[in-house]
Amino acid sequence: MSTTQSERLRELLEPLVASQGLDLEEIAVDSVGRKRVLRVVVDSDTGADLDRIADVSRALSAKLDETDAMGEGEYTLEVGTPGAERSLTEHRHYVRATDRLVKFQLREEGELVARVLTVDDEGVDVEVPGVKGRKPTARRIAFTDIDKARVQVEFNRKDKQDAQDAKDMKEEEEA
Repeated sequence: MSTTQSERLRELLEPLVASQGLDLEEIAVDSVGRKRVLRVVVDSDTGADLDRIADVSRALSAKLDETDAMGEGEYTLEVGTPGAERSLTEHRHYVRATDRLVKFQLREEGELVARVLTVDDEGVDVEVPGVKGRKPTARRIAFTDIDKARVQVEFNRKDKQDAQDAKDMKEEEEA
């Protein structure tokens, strides 16, 4: 997709996405055989459920139909949210990753996997998990020290409430 087309699509679609209470995260046009696919990725601080995705998809489709932004040929519009292992590239992405496990590629120190605790304008406060029975440690990472960051999928994580419930049940059983 040419930069000009990308910019035109963003200028056209971003206000419409924002009016739906969402952020336009990404636009990509890919050729699949003879067809083109316009992929639009949206998100918000509270996430985007299927109803919101359907609403914004209908609004984007109508807007694209009334303009020539995609040209004359056929195309398919796909609207979705970032994947579970999303890259963190904007300040708002880090805020949305609060309490999530993130793999950081640091400019000088290599790789670090840590849980995001808080985010401000200068950087991120994280908790680095303890290894081999050691306690987790707190750490501050400046945005200028981060090359890349990606949310990690956790399949077996118990949230704080689950851990407290399990502890309470164990105490009741012992009593």
